[in-house]
Amino acid sequence: MVRAIGLMSGTSMDGVDVALIETDGEEAIALGPARSYPYAEADRALLRGAVTEAASLDDRRARPGSLAHADAMITDRHAEAVEDFLVRESLDRAAIDLIGFHGQTVLHRPERHLTVQIGDGMDLSAKLGIKVAFDFRAADVAQGGQGAPLVPVFHRALAAAAGFLEPVAVINIGGVANISFIAPGREPIACDTGPGNALLDDLMQNRLGLAFDQDGAAAAQGKVDQRALDELLAHPFFAAPLPKSLDRNDFSSGPVERLATEDAAATLIAFTAASIARVLPLLPSIPSMAIVCGGGARNKTLMRELADRLPCRIVLAETFGWSSDAMEAQAFAYLAVRRLKNLPITFPMTTGVERPLPGGILAGGGSLFP
Repeated sequence: MVRAIGLMSGTSMDGVDVALIETDGEEAIALGPARSYPYAEADRALLRGAVTEAASLDDRRARPGSLAHADAMITDRHAEAVEDFLVRESLDRAAIDLIGFHGQTVLHRPERHLTVQIGDGMDLSAKLGIKVAFDFRAADVAQGGQGAPLVPVFHRALAAAAGFLEPVAVINIGGVANISFIAPGREPIACDTGPGNALLDDLMQNRLGLAFDQDGAAAAQGKVDQRALDELLAHPFFAAPLPKSLDRNDFSSGPVERLATEDAAATLIAFTAASIARVLPLLPSIPSMAIVCGGGARNKTLMRELADRLPCRIVLAETFGWSSDAMEAQAFAYLAVRRLKNLPITFPMTTGVERPLPGGILAGGGSLFP
């Protein structure tokens, strides 16, 4: 068993999630403690600027303007989070075998064979004195895959450990939402489904100066505008076959700009739920249940909307002793161990890559291993 720490900073740009697991990189998993470290508003502002600046990149290693500052900031915040985590959880640094570092996605354009995650894995390894696996998406994108989602292989391991005998869906709602279809004895099927929290977060930031809609309270006071919802759902992404992925900024909130804040929020939540519901008929069968994780699981209005729209029961990840908040950080610890063992992390029906493919780079001991 390998003792690994996973690090995740998602497209919601709310902070760094840190989680410890022990695993063999296959079906043996012991979930340990987890913590979250919010970004300061100045950090979030820097990241928003970096996302805007990254839109014009054609070289994934280029760091012009604010991207260089954001790259260094992401590395520093992750190092600080790990140092604090080790102290607060009374963990011996020497007992940590590996860190899985996702970095911060600022651009995802697989149709151009381009995906950009900022944060320096080599520098992080040097700062912490621990081997780091990073840059998990690039190999898949280079081989014609979508480079996302990456967590389905972890969802498969969790489902196997839980002993599920029927197919289940795991729905992760971060800035972007994705779904994994897990059936016993089969490779996972997965895709991004559409916007998760990103459009709603942007609405709250732009109109009210708030990072997000706490518990879906604003949306709960509004009414869904069907005309705006139909415009949003007309996006060509929804007609594309599985598997598929998207960038945080692929969707515009233009159709809701004319609406009052509460109605706009309600419509954007309906958009997220409806886009998830559209994927289920494309799966081999209707899952026995949908297990929801990610920041969206805390949005009560979104959870009610999902319950109304999905053809199966929905449950929170915590029902099975999993963590809605720590799931992706745990996944990147797991993916790091699979990288260490050269096991595949993406599959034909999760990213569209031609064959199961390992991914990631290992840094540690002053060396870099492709």
